[in-house]
Amino acid sequence: MRKTKDLGEVLVDEGLISEGDLGKAQEEQERSGRSLGRVLLDLNLVDETKLVEALARQIGLEFVDLGDQQVDGSAVALIPEQVARRHRAIPISFEDSTLVVAMSDPSNVIALDDIRTITGFEVRAVVATAADVDAAINKYAKLDQSVEDMAHQAAGAADEDLGLDEMRAAVEEAPIVKLVNLLITQAVADRASDIHVEPTEKDVRIRYRIDGVLHEVMRSPKNIQNGLVSRLKVMADINIAERRVPQDGRVSLSVGGKSVDLRVATLPTVYGEKVVLRILDKSNVLLRLDQLGFVDESYDRYETAFRKPYGALLVTGPTGSGKSTSLYATLNMINTPDKNIITVEDPVEYRLAGINQMQVNPKAGLTFANALRSILRSDPDVVLIGEIRDRETALIAVEAAMTGHLVLSTLHTNDAPSAVSRLIEMGVEPYLVVSALDCVVAQRLARKLCDRCKEEYKPTKAELADGRLGEKVEQLWKAVGCSHCGKTGYRGRLGLFEVMDMSEEIEKLTIEHGSSEDIKRTAIEQGMTTLLEDGLEKVKQGLTSLEEIYRVVA
Repeated sequence: MRKTKDLGEVLVDEGLISEGDLGKAQEEQERSGRSLGRVLLDLNLVDETKLVEALARQIGLEFVDLGDQQVDGSAVALIPEQVARRHRAIPISFEDSTLVVAMSDPSNVIALDDIRTITGFEVRAVVATAADVDAAINKYAKLDQSVEDMAHQAAGAADEDLGLDEMRAAVEEAPIVKLVNLLITQAVADRASDIHVEPTEKDVRIRYRIDGVLHEVMRSPKNIQNGLVSRLKVMADINIAERRVPQDGRVSLSVGGKSVDLRVATLPTVYGEKVVLRILDKSNVLLRLDQLGFVDESYDRYETAFRKPYGALLVTGPTGSGKSTSLYATLNMINTPDKNIITVEDPVEYRLAGINQMQVNPKAGLTFANALRSILRSDPDVVLIGEIRDRETALIAVEAAMTGHLVLSTLHTNDAPSAVSRLIEMGVEPYLVVSALDCVVAQRLARKLCDRCKEEYKPTKAELADGRLGEKVEQLWKAVGCSHCGKTGYRGRLGLFEVMDMSEEIEKLTIEHGSSEDIKRTAIEQGMTTLLEDGLEKVKQGLTSLEEIYRVVA
């Protein structure tokens, strides 16, 4: 019968520790009486994950990285949280009629018996690090328990029939407060930009938008819907008795030591009120322009425009393309004590030190146009207009740019050249557009490949066939997925930019009512990098994937 190697031999054979390290650890083991594995960890001679992997191989069990593992919430819910913590074990999936349980100590037969008795399933143990098991219990068990507590509390109660006083009392109950806090804390930890609470016919769906893409994170019982929505409305100082019309509010709080603002919007649907929480992480607004993803030539063009003392600078793109972030980063660059900077926004997303910010209030008659008139009587040097939506706002912005003010604003167009045509369509005379407009920046946001798991590959003939990548491209990168990026293959986002200067040729085309295509052709001839070209350059640099660029701009 072949003798099983002990742990020290396995670690030495696999090159994880040296013979000298093993001897040193064994001496400490004899002196202290602790296990060899614990001694190795305490002396920092081996990484915990590598050690547990080796232990799993030694005893013939499978090792799992819980960060990379898709955990089944219904499996987690089979055992109480206190049992999971006591045995440091968590069910993670089903294999036919067998429950797969991740454990830091798979030799604990008492734990296996307990889980088998509680669940009624046959159990197969797999090995995971203690830290991973603890993190998984914190993430899944707590949330499931909160939902279960509230569902039990709400059972039999017809929330629709609650009076206002009862509704206010219900939203202060501990389980509801706990669930909302967990949803927000987890969203911030997952780098989500939005939380969607969506009532459906039979339950409530919770989704997070991470790096621009929505991911479903849980479904909760229907009977907690009104308590959950009411709690969010109370936090945002929204009328909880009004359910027939959209409402919006704002919450400021601290999550994990970070100062976070939540913009809360409600929307009546056929199954109840949907609530969307936009997470505004105040640390993001401190970004510098050169961190957003500008290539050198585009950045130089843009900087030339925003360093001028007057003129209009427009940032264009669809909703969620990062226009506000770019404008705030621009303000950070030019915000000095000798400048009077005033903004009018809808709403004010981030509050910036040293800048006078106004929020439009149509109910009170404070529109973009009315606010702009007041601003221009307040001796501004720089004016930021959240969005040019109509002819009146456009005309006042253009006049401000022509009378010694630097005007920054946004416009909804697909590319930079279309902004010129859009202003003319709004009713601004071409000669005014030419006199006021200095620069237009079109932008999009693309997801960045995860640095830890992206994989290099040789481009296929199909990918090279259209010639857009060029002939000399020998390697590209693709998304794979790991624990660091939540199995998506992407982590974070970067900007794609198209910067168009108002050159003499483009001004001439504008006066002659030239089409957007004519203006675009001329801008490209003069060196403008298009959104697609900028994206493909970032693909070649290994920052993102070809699929992601074609999803965003092609």
